[in-house]
Amino acid sequence: MIRLVLVRHAKSDWGDPGLDDHDRPLNDRGRRDAPVMAARLAETGFRPDAILSSSALRARTTAGVFAEALGLAVQIDPELYGAPAATLLGAAAASGAASVVVVAHDPGMSVLAGRLSDGGIGQMPTCAVARFEWVADSWDVATALDPDDWSIDTPR
Repeated sequence: MIRLVLVRHAKSDWGDPGLDDHDRPLNDRGRRDAPVMAARLAETGFRPDAILSSSALRARTTAGVFAEALGLAVQIDPELYGAPAATLLGAAAASGAASVVVVAHDPGMSVLAGRLSDGGIGQMPTCAVARFEWVADSWDVATALDPDDWSIDTPR
């Protein structure tokens, strides 16, 4: 079984226009939503083998909250910052883990979620959690087929 969970980073703070995009922290809503969404994912019984995160502060912070709820360390991958859909999926497959959480950014996250859901997911709002599952034993097979099941959960 191959499982992929896409988590778009929680809502970030735009209060300091001089701050580099990579260094933007979460805002109040983001700090509130991330633990709620992480707990909801943990309550499903889902236990990933790996959590991959963009190197951006807002993604790392979001991933850290999910890692704490799921009892796993975060692996930072700078290639996930602003990555297109193919890079996001490729990173999950390259992890070698059968069950992976990827925390990253739009537009790549929404494009990938839309593609994997055959258009069922149009937009991933901040801190959305999209789950995909394949009845397959390898990422090579999974990435060549549509998922057997998918779902989306949003904070609102």
